[in-house]
Amino acid sequence: MSVTSEATTSWKGSLAEGSGQIALESSNQGPFEVNWKARSEGSSAVTTPEELIAAAHSSCFSMALSHALTENGTPPESVETTASVTFIPGTGITGSHLNVNAVVPGLSAEDFDRLAQEAKSGCPVSAALAGIEITLEATLG
Repeated sequence: MSVTSEATTSWKGSLAEGSGQIALESSNQGPFEVNWKARSEGSSAVTTPEELIAAAHSSCFSMALSHALTENGTPPESVETTASVTFIPGTGITGSHLNVNAVVPGLSAEDFDRLAQEAKSGCPVSAALAGIEITLEATLG
């Protein structure tokens, strides 16, 4: 069975002066504002395509790691992942850095690192982002 997720963006105006709103199919929150200034200069009040990719990557990786840890017989107490997606105007999206901190009783640091690397490679969003560099910083708490 396949699942299709949707988001819709309504954009008005040119790239530099225009703006848009993003609606997520599953959310009663939003709409989320989006514009070129936030994308090219950064913003804490307006989202960007890269922030949405970071949300997808961090959640997918957290699920993949949780699954791998559980399959290993060491289910996690918690997994917290931040994905930082870099965008360079004129170049594009250049990378995604995953920073994960997990609490996993009974697991060695070496096994955690191995499972985290496998989760990074096996995460479907990582596969979708195969054209960029994906780095990982994993801490066992």
